[in-house]
Amino acid sequence: MDKNLVIVESPAKSQTIAKYLGENFRVVSSKGHIRDLVTRGYGGFGVDIENNFKPMYSTISGKAPLIKELKKQVKEASKVYLATDPDREGEAISWHLYDVLDLQNKAYERVVFHEITKNAVIKALENGREIDMDLVHSQESRRILDRIIGFSLSKLLQKKIGSRSAGRVQSVALKLICDREKEIQAFVPEEYWEVYLEFIKDNKQWKAKLTSDQNGKISLVNEQETNHVLAKLKSDFIVSEILTKNRQKAPKPPFITSTLQQEAANLLNFPAKKTMMIAQKLYEGLELAHERVGLITYMRTDSFRLSQEFVLEAQDFIIKQYGKDYFRGHFVGKAKGKNIQDAHEAIRPSSLKYHPDEIKNYLTNDEFKLYKLIYNRALASQMSDAKIEDTKIKIDNSGFIFELNGDKILFDGFLKLDKDDDEVHRVPEFTVGELLNEPKVSSEQKFTSPPLRFSEARLIKKMEELGIGRPSTYAITVDTLKQRYYVTVEKKMFVPTEQGTLTSNQLDQFFSSIINVKYTAAMEVILDQISEGKKVWYQELDRFYQQFMPLLDYANTHMEKIYPVFVDELCPQCGSQLVQRNGRFGRFLACSAFPKCRYIKKEPQAEPLNTGVLCPSCGEGYLVERLSKKGKFRGQKFYACNRYPKCKTVLSKLP
Repeated sequence: MDKNLVIVESPAKSQTIAKYLGENFRVVSSKGHIRDLVTRGYGGFGVDIENNFKPMYSTISGKAPLIKELKKQVKEASKVYLATDPDREGEAISWHLYDVLDLQNKAYERVVFHEITKNAVIKALENGREIDMDLVHSQESRRILDRIIGFSLSKLLQKKIGSRSAGRVQSVALKLICDREKEIQAFVPEEYWEVYLEFIKDNKQWKAKLTSDQNGKISLVNEQETNHVLAKLKSDFIVSEILTKNRQKAPKPPFITSTLQQEAANLLNFPAKKTMMIAQKLYEGLELAHERVGLITYMRTDSFRLSQEFVLEAQDFIIKQYGKDYFRGHFVGKAKGKNIQDAHEAIRPSSLKYHPDEIKNYLTNDEFKLYKLIYNRALASQMSDAKIEDTKIKIDNSGFIFELNGDKILFDGFLKLDKDDDEVHRVPEFTVGELLNEPKVSSEQKFTSPPLRFSEARLIKKMEELGIGRPSTYAITVDTLKQRYYVTVEKKMFVPTEQGTLTSNQLDQFFSSIINVKYTAAMEVILDQISEGKKVWYQELDRFYQQFMPLLDYANTHMEKIYPVFVDELCPQCGSQLVQRNGRFGRFLACSAFPKCRYIKKEPQAEPLNTGVLCPSCGEGYLVERLSKKGKFRGQKFYACNRYPKCKTVLSKLP
């Protein structure tokens, strides 16, 4: 019994940590949770409602041999370190290990690693603690809440309208998407006009916009008003005023979970699920030239705070690389703000010595892209503000003022590193009284636009702003909506399906007091208060339960059952009648005996229209008319040779 046992939840993490510790340590993995709530008891919730919602746990299928091996290793160890992830989920895993492995009479400590480097691991082992049961109760409460709501609503919706699932956070996110779609459908565009002035200066064409007249800001709502203004303009356009104003532009803060997911979606086209999978690998550790190391800090966080150690490292790096004028430390100390738990610092590189370009050969292309994004954002956050001069050129004609705006960088600061942060628009040098060369005036009819649909990045940003969910749930929530076919993705935007809209409407009709933004955000606050020991977990569950169950009983009685539409056609496989169902790509016909019979009728593909035009490339085939099914040209007509794939001629129009 001379070896210490370190238990983590990830095999990859165990490999990394094992490299740092000597022969007196054995590092093993629990491979995630080892227990979960059972599916028995009232409603299959897995809790004893009459006994203060006491959870009932059972070993996860397939984990029994692992638990047996862990128990054996615990007996042989002199001390056990529970080193699961540094969040509520990790705390719960440690508690389950403590309970199942009978560590009550064993020397043990709970340790946390916010980054997986040798110094961080050794320091963590020197600062062990007891398991924080407030964190465990908070995790249990969330799990029980999600189980009660998820099981109850999913069974109800499956029975009544054929929807696959509902959830505490998932259904509120769906409501956001459906409510936005209603706004778009109800939107009535309003006409407006803009007038532009185009001219040549320094061999380059410039474009100014009409903004005001003698009475102030001008607004043109139709062509008649616009033509009235155009008729008043004369031939001379004179520079009447040049305004300059200096401003400072601060760097963006380092990444938190939500902003990393948003930026990775916008810049790298990564879905949130993919971003978190790659970030997990970067955190747990990768093999470099002569070592295995975790490249970033823990990736589930809502705090912009950075450690003093990192700021000092960044200070040394920035001054050596760019000069002392480029350093100004930011985001140090405890973070403040609504709904911020501040359990971990922001996402940053574990050490600046692992420069992305220098370790690129050891990373996959996607790992490199995400790591570079994290590295540059964290480093840029410690750099000085950029100093920018804004310039506004006012051009007068008969009292009508056109404006041309631009800016100039006086000191680049953090922009030296983050050049893509903001595009700079410089304007040419003018003098007051200058007459413009060969000006041309044009007008353009425009219409107001409806609100934008949610992209994945926008939805996550909105969820964060509203306090719905937590860093660990954003990616799962978004992915579930797609898996359940409640939404489709068109041009990177979420569009609710017919089934998604029906699901949201029914939940809104019967559970509006529970499935809404305000209630869901308030519940997150309560879960935070439980984690801080300020609220009693089972009392809060009982308060929710007493409100929820009458709503469920009422919905079970009064929600209309929408039956599948039967069609006058039999299943060729089992003879049952076919029904019309709603799927990811619209309505389809399937067997009514599902799931016993999984027949789906495939729609016959229409033959492409033969134009009779001989293919100009091969001279043998004929051009046929087709519609594009993918990408930004989806639905557009094109012409292709009917000898494809022997002849791959594609034309946008007939020759």
